[in-house]
Amino acid sequence: MSTARPSSIAASQPQALVARPPVSRAQRMRERAWQHRGLWIGSSICLLLLACALLSLVWTPHPALEIDMGNRLAASSSKHWLGTDALGRDVLSQLLVGARSPLLVGAGAVVMGLIPGTLMGLLAAQERGWVESVVLKLTDVAFAFPALLTAIMLAAVWGAGTLSALLAIGLFNIPTFARISRASARPLWTRDFVLAARVAGKPRWRITLEHVLPHVVPVLLVQASVQFALAILAEAALSYLGLGTQPPQPSWGRMLADAQTLLYQRPMLAVYPGVCIALAVLGLNFLGDGLRDVLDPKMDVRLR
Repeated sequence: MSTARPSSIAASQPQALVARPPVSRAQRMRERAWQHRGLWIGSSICLLLLACALLSLVWTPHPALEIDMGNRLAASSSKHWLGTDALGRDVLSQLLVGARSPLLVGAGAVVMGLIPGTLMGLLAAQERGWVESVVLKLTDVAFAFPALLTAIMLAAVWGAGTLSALLAIGLFNIPTFARISRASARPLWTRDFVLAARVAGKPRWRITLEHVLPHVVPVLLVQASVQFALAILAEAALSYLGLGTQPPQPSWGRMLADAQTLLYQRPMLAVYPGVCIALAVLGLNFLGDGLRDVLDPKMDVRLR
């Protein structure tokens, strides 16, 4: 009578399944972020523009406001890497200094619209009824005054400048964030975790801050990147029309306005600031798409 060897018995038995440790949401988000090329491209472009703006605070190849009529409309050279404009000012120095205005106006306008707009939207979703109706009516009224019209009115009262452009764009962002936050927060009040908090006796404002707001933040971050890109475009448009950053302070929109009469002589004077504006908007759009894919677990990240 033969006996089976222990090794043969172990080999004939099915191998036990090895339980994998659970993966947290933060780990999944980190993995999606590492795999998302668009997020890396957008982040790199945004960091590059921010670095250029910060660099201009301490160093530029030439003083941005230095006029040298003897070298006006000079071509690219070792002294002036991108040439000079109609007043002999170094173009590269102006581009570096000109990055400050759109980034400053864009960041300020987003913050100005994000905080009050989010509070209004969360309040409307929390209270419903007449409070929600009043908030929606206020946003409808605000949408009736676009940023350009608001900038014209502010310029007529306080004068054209960077502050007027920032206020005009920021006021236009408030209803946008109010509607986004309301639409994101309203369905959360019917979820089980919010109903459990209400049964436990928590006040509504604590439920909004502790349970509703954390679920709305990812949507607001994505929308903030989109509004940042739109603010840069709006600031360039207002500066081009003479309602934004005023001379002699360099600005990409102002550089476009100054170069429009020199398109046949030096077309690159219009290309350089145009490329900078396009890169800024492109980088923020890539960043917004990447944040949406990383922060939303329902989105399937497509490797580009």
